[in-house]
Amino acid sequence: MKLRWKALAAAVGLLLVLPPAGAARAATLYTVPPVPGPLPTYHVSSVYVAGVSSGGYMATQLQVAYSGRIRGSAVFAAGPYYCAQNTVTQALYACGDNVYPTYLPTLEAYTRTWASYGWIDPVGNLAARPAYVFHGTSDATVRTSVTGDLVRYHQHFGASVQYDSGSAAGHAWVTPYGTGGCTVTASPFLNNCGTDPQNAFLRKLFGAVQAPNTGPLRGTLIRFDQNSFAVNGWAPGLSMDTAGFAYVPPSCAAGQSCRLLVALHGCLQGYGRVGTAFVDRANLNQYADTNNMIVLYPQAVTSAVNPNGCWDWWGYLGGTNYPIKGGAQVETIMNMVRWLDG
Repeated sequence: MKLRWKALAAAVGLLLVLPPAGAARAATLYTVPPVPGPLPTYHVSSVYVAGVSSGGYMATQLQVAYSGRIRGSAVFAAGPYYCAQNTVTQALYACGDNVYPTYLPTLEAYTRTWASYGWIDPVGNLAARPAYVFHGTSDATVRTSVTGDLVRYHQHFGASVQYDSGSAAGHAWVTPYGTGGCTVTASPFLNNCGTDPQNAFLRKLFGAVQAPNTGPLRGTLIRFDQNSFAVNGWAPGLSMDTAGFAYVPPSCAAGQSCRLLVALHGCLQGYGRVGTAFVDRANLNQYADTNNMIVLYPQAVTSAVNPNGCWDWWGYLGGTNYPIKGGAQVETIMNMVRWLDG
């Protein structure tokens, strides 16, 4: 069992064995300290999801299950919907490595069948949805062919896909505020490749985007209680942290109509392992300040069934409904979305 978990950790990009290589010079980082308090409600015009590695898999689960509500997705270093098919072995050898196939036609068939049952929203919603997919050429954790199948999955249902596959990045979220060299796969999995993929994916999702705020941030970072949104009332029982974060710019707090972006960290990248590194360095708060965008940062945490603090994309919580409506983490995150939307 110990070896199986070690192998699974390697498959989702999370072994801390490579030293940082020379990174491009990081941009000056401005942060705001978290302010504890309840999560308010706002005037939310549209919802989008983004994530890396296990957070990328969860982002796709949210997009597919709630395609009527979620208007587009941005995924770094992950594969197609329901790739693991509720099996650790498939997660390891087909959704990280490519020893096994992803059985993409089967995944597409599941999607259509589940939509016909009402377990997920109608697949017609996926047509023309914007989807941004990123994969680095130095990423040996999730193989190129696996992420390519995510692209093909979106295309099968008619989504408008932008595939960024030219970066030399390792297995990571790539950001101008990254602390690791471009090609490494190492904690905190925030790599600096001298590029700004957030600008690319926000333009894909929104159609246009204003330049980010590169000076002191103007918004508020709320640290809120995730227990109140957990479907069981106790977030740790779902391998989720007791606290999550939301960055709210002044315009949204003042009542202007704002977009909501749900940003999902990867394994070993939550607050319990790296503090607010992902929240601070994902290069999303900077764009939020200038684009009327709230950023929601739900937090997973380590547990007996989830030692690396991943999101549940292979069924580690024991429920076979993890990728559809009613899935414990899917519904908990959607409860946050629904609350923010008033």
